[in-house]
Amino acid sequence: MGAGSSVDLPQLLCCACVEQSTVAMEERCGRYDTVLDPGCHFMPWCAGRRVAGYLSLRVQQLDVRCETKSKDNVFVTVVASVQYRALADRAFDAFYRLSNAREQIQSYVFDVIRASVPNMNLDQVFEQKNEVARAVEEELAKAMAMYGYEIVQTLIVDIEPDEVVKRAMNDINAAARLRVAAAERAEGEAESKYLAGVGVARQRQAIVEGLRRFVPDDKAVMDMVLATQYFDTIRDIGATSRAATVFIPHGPGAVHDVAAQVRDGVLQTAAHAPAPAAGAR
Repeated sequence: MGAGSSVDLPQLLCCACVEQSTVAMEERCGRYDTVLDPGCHFMPWCAGRRVAGYLSLRVQQLDVRCETKSKDNVFVTVVASVQYRALADRAFDAFYRLSNAREQIQSYVFDVIRASVPNMNLDQVFEQKNEVARAVEEELAKAMAMYGYEIVQTLIVDIEPDEVVKRAMNDINAAARLRVAAAERAEGEAESKYLAGVGVARQRQAIVEGLRRFVPDDKAVMDMVLATQYFDTIRDIGATSRAATVFIPHGPGAVHDVAAQVRDGVLQTAAHAPAPAAGAR
């Protein structure tokens, strides 16, 4: 043999080795003869027999990125993952009828996605991605069956809106979460103040009931309760870090004046209150 000969060693020895999960196409004098299963086969090249090529029967995966536009005019990139394989009993069709299976599958994926997504809004694309994957798989299964290929599974693995739209969606989501957080915080503060008010009311009630055991005069009891509230108010004003300077009269006479003003206000309110309607309980 000359230095430029293209005949490899197995062919020179008149044998062909076919690997596992692979079949080989045998031709005789340029015409298809049979399919060679995995193993070693006698191939007398001098008789015009040769291996035209090999066909893998393993499951293969093809990821297809397709850019299209949704119904609400948002450009989106859909990534479909297609798993497929050649059928052993249709090896002739898979090898001779289709020159490039990956390009053929990609074309059908483009066609189905660009026909389905424009009929949906962007939110529907996310919600109905399984329906889109099913439509792609059904179309591929019908188209590739005549070429000896089986579509094992089709998945929509990613949906990528335009970057500007993605930022806008994140901003809307963040604003909605902030509103919910503010509402929950306000509700918590209101509940806290309500419980604090209930606690103070129970505290005052306990003080009044305790004083009544030793002080029979209701007026004296009320004066003592008002004095307690007066001193609590002064304490709260002083404990507040942001409190401004407040000038208030202080001393036993001031407490008496406060009690008198509260009693007068209660009596005036009761005097101006409308009389209950006849028959009302």
